Formats: sequence, structure tokens, C-alpha cells
Amino acid sequence: MTPIIVGLSGSQVTPDERAALQRVAPAGFILFARNIVDPVQLRALTDDLRDASGRDDLPILTDQEGGAVARLRPPHWPATLAAARFAAAYDRAPMTAIRAMRAQGQAVGRMLAAGGITMNAAPVLDLAWPGATPALAQRCLGATPMAVAALGRAMLEGLAAGGVTGIVKHWPGHGRATSDPHQALPVVDADEGALAADLSPFHTLAGSAKAGMTAHVLYPVWDIARPATLSPLIVQRVIRERLGFDGLLLSDDLHMGALDGNLPARAQGAVAAGCDLALCCAATPEQWTMLAERLPPVGSATMRRLAAAMPPAGQGEVAALIAERDALLAAA
Repeated sequence: MTPIIVGLSGSQVTPDERAALQRVAPAGFILFARNIVDPVQLRALTDDLRDASGRDDLPILTDQEGGAVARLRPPHWPATLAAARFAAAYDRAPMTAIRAMRAQGQAVGRMLAAGGITMNAAPVLDLAWPGATPALAQRCLGATPMAVAALGRAMLEGLAAGGVTGIVKHWPGHGRATSDPHQALPVVDADEGALAADLSPFHTLAGSAKAGMTAHVLYPVWDIARPATLSPLIVQRVIRERLGFDGLLLSDDLHMGALDGNLPARAQGAVAAGCDLALCCAATPEQWTMLAERLPPVGSATMRRLAAAMPPAGQGEVAALIAERDALLAAA
């Protein structure tokens, strides 16, 4: 098995993708709007991926944070709300907002699990700092560590109750970045004392989160040369040791403009730094083969973390959970 998560070009597995899948054995797949048409097509696609891979436990991911970052959308699925809606409710009525967040998380879990998706790249635990990149503005769960940790835990619990594993992001904290890593490398010049607040929600949830995703952000206080995704110092000393996270660790998408070098070099750097899996969302089947030739096979520690990240069976009815969310937010 190759330690990569890859995407697909469309709503069905192409012949080239199928041949490469069987040759390369990616650790898992990530789906975007281009891959999703309706519930019947989505389930057929995920079943096909599992049949082709020969793995019932194949991780299949998507990004369903809520708001603008949502791959399952109306009219086939109910609308999911952005994190900022729950952050505003938390300021008025914390416990009600937590219950609403858990209800939405469970509804999302049920929607994704019904489609054969096992992991969701959420919640975002980055703090909403003033002046940060607009790319994060609606995606943050609050400006204080307590609010972000409480709402993040509620989303994780809701997703798990719905039958999906949440992927906490972006370790060790993206909130102070003033540029978008899709375009360029953000640099966070804060010192250790200031960054304690950013680390706090991740530390709080490190023991309960089964999966996480790194930040393409440079933190000179820890590593003057390499962003977190490519830094053994940050992955090992900060994320693994200081924060105590032993779950499955994915890189953020390695196609982003924040990183230098070609895709195989980026993937090699992420795995060498300590990421379990390299996220290569736009890689072609030819690049899957290049990555397999350059990367070591999945090791025993990653296999253990993959097994631990498999979600439990979900429960709950989507419409009722969405109605509960809306009633709670109205009350808040």
C-alpha cells in the first residue's frame, strides 16, 4: 500500500484510474464536487472503489465542513451551516450552540456514511484571529481556545455518532496566517507564548481525535526553513510529543502553492517529516505511479492508526437532526 490519498477526475472511475489503483494501491481516496452527482451515484462510486481495491476498510474522504466548504449540497442533501454560525451562537448560549453543532455533525455523518464516505476533513480548530486570511473567516469555530475546543469536540462526537471519523485541522494552528496557502506560503512569526493559545484546542482534543491534518504554514519559532507539513521538528516535537497526538496524520493537499518542488518531492518530504499519508488531491494516475516509486510502503505505525481511525456504525435520521440543529440555533 502506498501512503497517499488521491482524487478522481470525475463521477466514475476511469480505466486509467482503475489500472493505477490496482497497481499502486493508494491508502485511500478523497472526493470533491466533481465526483458527486446524487446519492445513488455517490454510493455506486464508493462501492466501486472498494471493489476495485479489494478493501472493505478503504478510507474515502471528503470536505464537508459546512457553509462554502461542502461537497454534498442541496437539492440532494440538506444545507450544512458554516462554523461561524455556531461560533456566533456560542457567544450567546454556549451549551445550546454545542448541542446544535453536535446535531449538525451527526447529520453530516449520516449523509456521508450513507454515501460510503468514512472520513470528513473537519473540524477546523484554527482560532479566528483578526486580520487572518479570508480563506478561513467563516470556517473557524471561534476566537477563544475554549469555544473552539468545545465546538470542535461536539462536531467530532456528532460525526462519530453518524458513522464518520472527523479529521481535525490544521495542526498546529493556522489561524494567525495572513495569506492563503493555496497561493503562497504563510509565515506566522508569533513566539512560543503567543502560540500557546493556538495550540490549546489541538492539545485539548489530541486524545479523542482519531485523525488530523497538517498546516502548510511556516513557524520560524520552531523551524525557520520548513512549513509544518514538511518539518520533522514540528511533526515530531510539537504535534506528536508536545500536543500528544497519536492519531492518523495527513498532510494538507500537496498541490498548494505554499510548497516548493514537484509533487513527488513534496510527498517524500511530508512522509519523511512524519505524516502518515500524503494528500495528493489532483494527482493523475501517472503521478500515482511516480509517487509509488518514490515513497516507502505504508508502515506498521500507520497501519495501526488507519485501523484505529475506522468509524463506528452510525445512527440517527438526517432530517430530524437538521431540524434539531435549526431549532437550537433559533433558540440561541
